[in-house]
Amino acid sequence: MNLTEFSGPSVQAAYLRTLPAIRERCSNVHAMAQQGKLEYFDYNPDQESSVVNYCLEIMKRDFPAADGGVDFASIPPHGRWRHLDAGKSRIAPLIAKWDEERGSPVSEKEKCKRLIDLFLVSVLLDAGAGNQWVYNEPDGQSYSRSEGLAVATVHMFDQGLFSGSPEAQPHRVDAQGLSQIDEGSIAAAMQVSDTNPMVGLSGRTSLLINLKAALESNPRFFGSDARPGNIIDFLELESKLDGSSQRVHVSSLWGVLLEGLAPIWPARFSIAGVQLGDVWPCSVLTTDGQAEGDNFVPFHKLTGWITYSLIEPMEKILKWRFDGIEDMTGLPEYRNGGLLIDFGILTLKPSLKSLTNTSGVPCLLPSHGAVVEWRAMTVIELDRIADGIRRQAGVNSCDLTLAQVLESATWKGGREIAKRLRPLTGGPPIEIESDGTVF
Repeated sequence: MNLTEFSGPSVQAAYLRTLPAIRERCSNVHAMAQQGKLEYFDYNPDQESSVVNYCLEIMKRDFPAADGGVDFASIPPHGRWRHLDAGKSRIAPLIAKWDEERGSPVSEKEKCKRLIDLFLVSVLLDAGAGNQWVYNEPDGQSYSRSEGLAVATVHMFDQGLFSGSPEAQPHRVDAQGLSQIDEGSIAAAMQVSDTNPMVGLSGRTSLLINLKAALESNPRFFGSDARPGNIIDFLELESKLDGSSQRVHVSSLWGVLLEGLAPIWPARFSIAGVQLGDVWPCSVLTTDGQAEGDNFVPFHKLTGWITYSLIEPMEKILKWRFDGIEDMTGLPEYRNGGLLIDFGILTLKPSLKSLTNTSGVPCLLPSHGAVVEWRAMTVIELDRIADGIRRQAGVNSCDLTLAQVLESATWKGGREIAKRLRPLTGGPPIEIESDGTVF
C-alpha cells in the first residue's frame, strides 16, 4: 500500500492510521539499520539466533509436547484475557455468574459485549505502572505491572465502577458510569498510596474521562447507550455470513478503534488537522524536500493491543472469524523491545549511553528519537524472530501465528531476561517516562 503517491496531506494522514503503514514505515527504519545509519543504535542481526533459541526454550517449558518439542496448538493468542486470569480464572466465573442472573437468559451477544466493555477499559489502563506499584487481592495474592492492572480492573468492573447502573447492572461500561470517575476514585480502586505509587495515574484517568466523550460522540459505533460493547452491532453489519459463522475483516475493527477512540488520545502530531495518535517523526527518515509526514512512523500500540484483545472474545463467544490478521504487527513496547537490547540485537551508541540514570539505564520520553528507533526496530524484529522460530520448529504461520509468538515467547521472554539482568527492578533496558497513554 502506498497511498502517499496519490494525493496530499489528508491522504498522508489517512495512510498513517492504517495497519499496513505500521509495518511499511518500520521497515524503512529497519533498512536504515541494515546500512548502519540509525542515530542511537547499532544493529547486530547475528544475535537473532540467540533470541530464537531463547524463545523456543520458553515455549518448550510452558507449552510442552509429548515429543519434547512445543505443543503449538495449545498456545493462546496474545490478548488481555491471560492477564485478567493471572494466577486464577476470573473471566469464566464472571460468565457463570451471568448465566445465573434472574430474568431472561443473558445472550451470547450480550456476554461478548460485557467482555468487550471490560477488555477495552482494562487495556486502556494497561500502560506501564512503574516498578513499585502492586495490587493486593482479598485472598492475599499480589500482582504488579500488567497483571496487577488487569486484576484491578476485573474488581473495578465487578463492583460496577464503570457502569451508569451499578446496582441493576454492574457488569458494563458506559458513558454515564465513566462520567462519575475521577483520579481519586481510580487511585482508591487501584490501591495507590504514598507507599504504593503508580506511574501515569493522571494519564490513565484522563483516558477514561476522554473515553466517555468518545463513546457519546460516536453512536454509529457505540450505540445510543454509549457503550464499547456495542461495536459488535456495527461489526455485524460489516461482516459476511460464511456458513454458520460471521467473517469480519480486521480492518473494520481497526477502523472502529482508530476513528471511534481518536478523541481519547492526547494531542500530539497532526496532518491536515487530523490528530495522528501514536505516530512520531524519525530523524533517520528525514530528507530534504520530502512531503509532510514522510518521516513519520506510526505504531498505534494501544490500539493494536486492544485489537488483539477484542478479537479473542468475539472468536470464542460468538464464533466469528477475522480475515486480514496478517496485517497485524507485533506490539512495539518495552518487553518485546527490551528483548532486542538485552540479547544484543540492538546495542546503544555512545550518545544514548550517556543518558543513563542512577539505575544504569536511559530514561526517555516516548517522543525521544531513540524510543522511536527502538520501537520501529521492534516491530520488524518480531517478524524476523517469529520466522526464525517457525523455521527451526518446522512449522508455518498457520501453525504458529505472530499473536501466539507474542504470547508464548517474546513478551514473556523480555520480562524474564529483564528480571535476570536487573533483579532489583525487573525493568527494561530503557525506561520510559510514561504518562499512561502510550505504553
